[in-house]
Amino acid sequence: MARIAGVDLPREKRVEVGLTYVYGVGLPTSQKILKEAGVNPDTRVKDLTDDEVSKIRKAMDGLKVEGDLRREVALNIKRLTEIGCYRGIRHRRGLPVRGQRTKTNARTRKGPRKLVSKSKKAV
Repeated sequence: MARIAGVDLPREKRVEVGLTYVYGVGLPTSQKILKEAGVNPDTRVKDLTDDEVSKIRKAMDGLKVEGDLRREVALNIKRLTEIGCYRGIRHRRGLPVRGQRTKTNARTRKGPRKLVSKSKKAV
């Protein structure tokens, strides 16, 4: 079982796809890492030798992945909320940050609909 950057890669997948399970590594980055390490992207994770795994780790040394990257993103969001800029306020309120409409849609950020019942007419 290949363990890279604290993540167990799925055994049955191709190495190219398996590396994308690491936070901060997408398909293009995965392809660059494998080219630099000289590993065939079509091999399965279970078929990797220890030597190839160590080459992949060495190729990933310069990248900021997993815990470091998560911490950096969290600190960036925290900084925005503390300085009170527009994006920070949107983060604080749990609304879309990048200019999307909120009259309809935006359910992913806002959560399930909150029903507001109309009160009975006072007689």
